Amino acid sequence: MGRPVPAVAPVTTVERRFRQAAWTYLGYGIVYWVTALYLQLAVFPVRGRPLFWFGVGALIAVGVPPLLYRPRRWFERWVLSRRDLARILAVLVAVRALFVARLALVGAESMRMPTFGGAVPPSPAAAWLMALVAAVTAAMLARAAWSSEGAA
Repeated sequence: MGRPVPAVAPVTTVERRFRQAAWTYLGYGIVYWVTALYLQLAVFPVRGRPLFWFGVGALIAVGVPPLLYRPRRWFERWVLSRRDLARILAVLVAVRALFVARLALVGAESMRMPTFGGAVPPSPAAAWLMALVAAVTAAMLARAAWSSEGAA
């Protein structure tokens, strides 16, 4: 009569955490990419090859989430396991969160973070918001990376 419906394996807690981490990292990547683009165009003078670096940033922002979302055999065989990638990213993003929080503590005169909405001079509130985005992303990555396979 009809075609049989293929059995779909249930999504485990670990898989769900990796998927949540992938979506969170995509949001983080887009927020940081757009902020960097704004900083380059509105705050800092254009130096070097910004188009190249914005291309690399966009590639990272869009290319990493699929590697986290589900296992990729070619990537895990030749580069890193998905768990190791998430662990490395969790540490790097946590360091970024601490660095941006430090910028927020230093004060507006020495910071290079604009306020959201386009107003310059720099705003400690904008830096705190960026640090929060990075901290939440690091926590989601760590949650996936260090969760046990038997997590319920």
